[in-house]
Amino acid sequence: MNAPSVNFGTSQSRATANASSTSMRWAALGEAGQVVAMLAGIEPERPSREVRNFSALIRDADQWRRDLADNGCIDLAAVMEPGISALLAINARGADCKPAALALWKEFVAARDAMLALLPPSGQLGPRRSA
Repeated sequence: MNAPSVNFGTSQSRATANASSTSMRWAALGEAGQVVAMLAGIEPERPSREVRNFSALIRDADQWRRDLADNGCIDLAAVMEPGISALLAINARGADCKPAALALWKEFVAARDAMLALLPPSGQLGPRRSA
């Protein structure tokens, strides 16, 4: 008897699904960062062009950069989720959560900057395009 293949879809469709999940994670991380900034008492920063367009820009990068960016998003989400939960619990008890929020904010910024460094150089004309 012939068993059906468990590898559904083409590599292109898997790549598109990966890019979509990275895009959703990146957007959620940006919102989480804004929550942490608010809890730290920091004025929310205006996102740079690279931050706003990260998902689109990383799609033009080499596979190894995309893989690192995807893993970085997963890792940062694993830090932010329990961190925000703890900050909200501290805040709900009426305690000062600003020092802990500031520490989490610094970790968030460092991880975000590391992922932004994965973007391919684009120069003044925007990202490299191929026909």
